[in-house]
Amino acid sequence: MLFLISVLGALILFALVFFWGKRGEKEPEKKPGFIFFEQPVPELKEEYSSEISVPVPGQGPAAREPDLPSSYGVDRLVLLARDPYWLYAYWEITATKQEEFSAAYGPFAWVSSQPVLRVYDVTATPGGEQKINIYADIGINEEADNWHINVGEPDHTFFVDLGRRLPDGRFIPLLRSNFVTTPRASLSERTDEEWMWIEGIYRSYRYHFGYGSPMFAEEMAQKAGIVPLGIGSPGQWQKKPD
Repeated sequence: MLFLISVLGALILFALVFFWGKRGEKEPEKKPGFIFFEQPVPELKEEYSSEISVPVPGQGPAAREPDLPSSYGVDRLVLLARDPYWLYAYWEITATKQEEFSAAYGPFAWVSSQPVLRVYDVTATPGGEQKINIYADIGINEEADNWHINVGEPDHTFFVDLGRRLPDGRFIPLLRSNFVTTPRASLSERTDEEWMWIEGIYRSYRYHFGYGSPMFAEEMAQKAGIVPLGIGSPGQWQKKPD
């Protein structure tokens, strides 16, 4: 019992000496260049990807493509064959052309006249001569710059004049189009052509297995009496000298 009391007293004495010595130690000096926060650092706000605005290439506002001009400042009338029964025409009349018309027919001739498309059927005659067989006038709007024309004639040739009809009935042409031919609406009526089948071409000439197409073409040309100007394709052909 006496031994336990002695050990307990020694521990208490050691604790008193240890804490008393700690009170005498100096606080470590603050070195210059370091910042000591006496208050806690505030929490940083989290930032998510949805809040970050980063430009993405190709996803910005689309660049507007330039519009095609409404006019080019050239007097022209173009005619196209749309199908066997219809034509399509588009045109442009400049202010210069209007001034020339007014100078020739009076200052009020333009506003008092009517725009007209005159369609000519110039299908070749059996003798091969082109004649103006028939024509038809189509009244159009002042603002129009194109027109679909129903001719109803497959395999016929046409051209168009764009002009003005004066109050006295005279037609004054301003522009003339190109010639166009409407496509056929049926099979060709020509039955005199005789075409050789592909098999017949091969039977007409000696053909050896393994020949390339240039060599085969040269052999065919020699049999026909002509000499190719070079093996490559395309090439020009001339008559073999006698």
